[in-house]
Amino acid sequence: MSRNRRSIGGGASTRGTSIVLLLFIALASPGLARSQSPATAPQPDVPAITYRRVFKGSSPEFVEIVVRQDGAAKADVRQLSDPASPQDFTVAAAIRGQIFDLARQLHNFQGQDLDVHKRIAYLGEKTFRWENGPEAYETKYNYTVDAKATQLQKIFENLAQEQADLGTLEQELRYDRLGISDALNRFEEHLSQHVLPEPARFLPVLDRIAGDERVIESARQRARSLAAQIRVAQGQ
Repeated sequence: MSRNRRSIGGGASTRGTSIVLLLFIALASPGLARSQSPATAPQPDVPAITYRRVFKGSSPEFVEIVVRQDGAAKADVRQLSDPASPQDFTVAAAIRGQIFDLARQLHNFQGQDLDVHKRIAYLGEKTFRWENGPEAYETKYNYTVDAKATQLQKIFENLAQEQADLGTLEQELRYDRLGISDALNRFEEHLSQHVLPEPARFLPVLDRIAGDERVIESARQRARSLAAQIRVAQGQ
């Protein structure tokens, strides 16, 4: 009998312990859930605008720039035969403000027919696309006379040129230092034409060229001069 009583007594103790643990978990769970909710909450969608140009036989043949409203961006500038190689970068607030303001004036491309619809030379297919989560609108055209669309296209094409010049300088510094002078020539030409939206993006590579003793001295001096010119213009 004593063994039975001990058995019954042990079961009661186990049940009592289980009840206490369940109560503790129940009391702790709301606080635990609250502490975890910020990390597990879904992030809000961020509006993004994409510009794409495809024109076989041109250089570059493929341009795709994606700019999010928070400034995060991707650029893929290449020939069609090359593999896709999107590069991450950041667009300054002033430029992305222009981009999204022009898109807003174009109703975020909803129901927009921008093509001139006249018999003109083929200049490549351009696409504007606005998206925010599941909502998306886009329009395609060969050539447009819409002033806002033309201005928006120019901003994106300038961003593409900037990305191409930056990529060329990086590539020449890494693989062909003798080609740096020509790359600096193209960069300086675009800089003087005010084609490049954010010249300060070039400062890191210009500083590396200026400090690399494997690069010919004339190119190093030129890189220093161009970097100084950009810093003065930026008020640095």
